[in-house]
Amino acid sequence: MAAISSRGSRRRRTINEINMVPFIDVMLVLLIIFMVSAPMITTGLVDLPSVGKSRAQPEHVIHVIVGADEKLKLKLDKEEARPLSLKQLADQVKQAQAGEASTPVVISGDKNVKYEAIVKVMDVLQSAGIARVGLAVKNAGTGN
Repeated sequence: MAAISSRGSRRRRTINEINMVPFIDVMLVLLIIFMVSAPMITTGLVDLPSVGKSRAQPEHVIHVIVGADEKLKLKLDKEEARPLSLKQLADQVKQAQAGEASTPVVISGDKNVKYEAIVKVMDVLQSAGIARVGLAVKNAGTGN
């Protein structure tokens, strides 16, 4: 009996390590699933509008011109472009719209201007509640 009691008094030490084998097995199975299913996924195609098919510009258009030095100019229809600051932009455009919110605002920029400058102009106009804001593009067919 003494042998049985001495055996029962010894305790096993618990192992404080994480068994990584199940984790690695799961990761390998997931890797195989993704490798097999990746070629089966169809890529989506984005159907962008063509510039050549765009309609003619409306009669009354407000142009915001961003120069290479990121200075702004406002041009109404056939008038001469006049310089203005980013702070004045929203007020000047609303004044040029003369209460007619459907008047489009077209932003055109120099090819060397930073994208950030164009986005700032768009953000100022949209946060002021101007609904019809667009970007001018160069039509490849006519050179405009």
